[in-house]
Amino acid sequence: MSNASSVQTPLPQTTPPVLVTGVAGFVGFHVASRLLERGEMVVGIDNLTPYYDPALKEARLALLMAHPGFTFRRIDLSDAHATAEVFAEVGPKRVVHLAAQPGVRQSMIEPQPYIATNVVAFLNVLEACRHGKIDHLVYASSSSVYGANRKVPFSEHDNVDHPVSLYAATKKTNELMAHSYAHLYGLPATGLRFFTVYGPWGRPDMAVYIFTDAIARGTPITVANSGRVWRDFTYIDDVVEGVMQVLDHPATPNLTWDALSPDPATSSAPHRVYNIGNNRPEELNHLIGLIEKEVGRAALRKEVPLPPGDVLETAADITDLASATGFSPATSLDEGIRRFVAWYRGYHEA
Repeated sequence: MSNASSVQTPLPQTTPPVLVTGVAGFVGFHVASRLLERGEMVVGIDNLTPYYDPALKEARLALLMAHPGFTFRRIDLSDAHATAEVFAEVGPKRVVHLAAQPGVRQSMIEPQPYIATNVVAFLNVLEACRHGKIDHLVYASSSSVYGANRKVPFSEHDNVDHPVSLYAATKKTNELMAHSYAHLYGLPATGLRFFTVYGPWGRPDMAVYIFTDAIARGTPITVANSGRVWRDFTYIDDVVEGVMQVLDHPATPNLTWDALSPDPATSSAPHRVYNIGNNRPEELNHLIGLIEKEVGRAALRKEVPLPPGDVLETAADITDLASATGFSPATSLDEGIRRFVAWYRGYHEA
């Protein structure tokens, strides 16, 4: 499939569809799939940027476009007119904004796209939500916002004013922008700080995919800090479940919020931020061992120092999300890696 840009089916005139941006991306694809499974109409937006192999995005999109409840628009959200136009045409009441320029390390090499995609485009989405009187905006933030913080597990109630990459700074910017729109215009908005999402149809620039691909092909993997790095690896099905639960619980003002002792996690405005993680950090060496077992081949390792912008550990405190929605991650790293490697084999053999 190439140059996907057409509408698959006419929009229904009864229930407004859910608008999902970044729909050809890893999380966007899975969120849209889950919405369709539960009978929702979905309009997906993506501009299919070549940050990684567009063929993977095209393959995800082809699966979505086979569903009668799915409609696709190929636009660049940094175009304010195009963004306003599609919102006016679709008339959504719920928006899941997952479009972004990802990548901590790449943001230090080529920073300009991160401002255009993560800041300017987000402003256009906020403006479209404001004028469209959206009932709930759910948007992607990142565990990267915790930056130089060393107190673990990371809590939404902690200050996050010390990002260590431009990517992280753009995600913190998103949270501040969404809060301002919640305060000024009453736009209910919920930011989700994702922790190292992995699973089938995952991003090829992430560690799980990179390591699996290299080990399967017998090429070396680059291992930072002798593998003494910990990540809160979170399986995609658990992440999607969290997104769905949050979407169904629009942000509301915290009536006990105290301006003299402000809580970063809540607000007097209808804005919230939540961690979505597995609540169980795993050492990189353990991850590599699981992949080696599933692939059936030992890794060839190239040891390097911890790169600039990376942190030694991420760990999600998910108490708030569990309390608000009942969120409970259910997939162990062992099971998640088994499922990912099985998908990897099928996708690449096909």
